[in-house]
Amino acid sequence: MENLKSPMSCNFPFTSIVGQEEMKLALLLNVIEPSIGGVMAMGDRGTGKSTSVRSLTDLLPYIDVLKDDPFNKQPEDGTDSNDIVQIPTPMVDLPLGATEDRVCGTIDLEKALSSGKKGLEPGLLAKANRGILYVDEVNLLDDHLVDVLLDSAASGWNTVEREGVSLKHPARFILIGSGNPEEGELRPQLLDRFGMHAQIGTVTDPKLRLDIVRQRIEFDEKPQQFCEKYSDQQNKLKSKITQAQALLQNPGISISEDLQIKISTLCSQLEIDGLRGDIVLTRAAKAYAAYNQETTVQVEHLQAVVCLCLRHRLRKDPLQPIDSGSRVMTLFGEIFLEMVD
Repeated sequence: MENLKSPMSCNFPFTSIVGQEEMKLALLLNVIEPSIGGVMAMGDRGTGKSTSVRSLTDLLPYIDVLKDDPFNKQPEDGTDSNDIVQIPTPMVDLPLGATEDRVCGTIDLEKALSSGKKGLEPGLLAKANRGILYVDEVNLLDDHLVDVLLDSAASGWNTVEREGVSLKHPARFILIGSGNPEEGELRPQLLDRFGMHAQIGTVTDPKLRLDIVRQRIEFDEKPQQFCEKYSDQQNKLKSKITQAQALLQNPGISISEDLQIKISTLCSQLEIDGLRGDIVLTRAAKAYAAYNQETTVQVEHLQAVVCLCLRHRLRKDPLQPIDSGSRVMTLFGEIFLEMVD
């Protein structure tokens, strides 16, 4: 088995990031449980959204893929080890000006006409399979393209159609979007399909700002030394993620019927359309319990993730920004009052 390692380099260490706890938690939980449905991170310019996302890749394991396979397919049992290579978990940046053909791929009609065989020229969704697809300024992306990304992320497949010819390929990835709310929000119908919504604020404490500036300068001047300083913390977090993923699978995380009823009551009283909020909140609470090495969901696990899962699903005035979470937390306290310390 061949291991395809990248040249010696490192991203800004995830464990060294100061502040932005909401976004970091949302990213970690989606890595632990991808079925949560991705993250939409909205915040001011220069608040480290892109840095946080790109730093996540260093916490992810190498994956086995078929050699020279453009879709990063997982090898089947019995595959010759010479046909298997290990690559870092894919991290694909989607450019703002990308066309649908660039994102989804296109059918090679010339090959189809000349040989009678369907041929696909893979796009970014193929490259992102079994990894992460990151879209910066997603709120400026064409709504149709956002819809395509969300459909693929939810179904795990990308379908390409052209001139009556149709092909599909696996496209399972964690979709992460970021943007500046001053430049406009996503339509509610699209925003609702992101599992979590993290709000990123500019740090105002002078000492904390100074710490962030010093860290950034130190990393830019001596990146390798800076990364080595955080290597122990990075390895501990990697191990914690792996243990949480294993715990989710076996023995699994349980949640009481009483808590499930309260989750549904909360979503109903918040007048959240559909059942996506109930499902995502349950999955996120289980992932957070696993992250804390517990096998049963407790109220504090729900409390830690409820705003991330529900605030962007509230009905609101189109001209008003997304609620900070105060409505969610107020009602959460009322419904779970007897169970909260």
